[in-house]
Amino acid sequence: MATKIFVNLPVNDLDKSKEFFTKLGYSFNKEFTDRNAGCMVISDDIYAILLVNPLFKTFTQKDVADSAKVTEVLIGLFAESKNQVDTLLKKALAAGGKVTRGPQGLGFMYSRSFEDLMGTHGK
Repeated sequence: MATKIFVNLPVNDLDKSKEFFTKLGYSFNKEFTDRNAGCMVISDDIYAILLVNPLFKTFTQKDVADSAKVTEVLIGLFAESKNQVDTLLKKALAAGGKVTRGPQGLGFMYSRSFEDLMGTHGK
């Protein structure tokens, strides 16, 4: 059964986070974007909801992970070619991202890894 997915992510600075992902080529659904949340369109069925920390905290009773210190989630995005992977990494670095490990070639898969905004979501 196919379904849509909405990944909710806490951010310290929504404007900086939206700017970062816009530079990577993503758009935001204006219907679900305001001063507290940004609905980033990844595909027709996949969205990342960037929520300012105070709003994110209303959805959980647990502490929110400090992404500058710990890893809460790893998100993989598919690309059609090695060139597209490298291009996305270059855009991420130009927008303020940071490489987290070198290229990984596994024969059937090629990957590059980066953190957005130095891993602090706009801090």
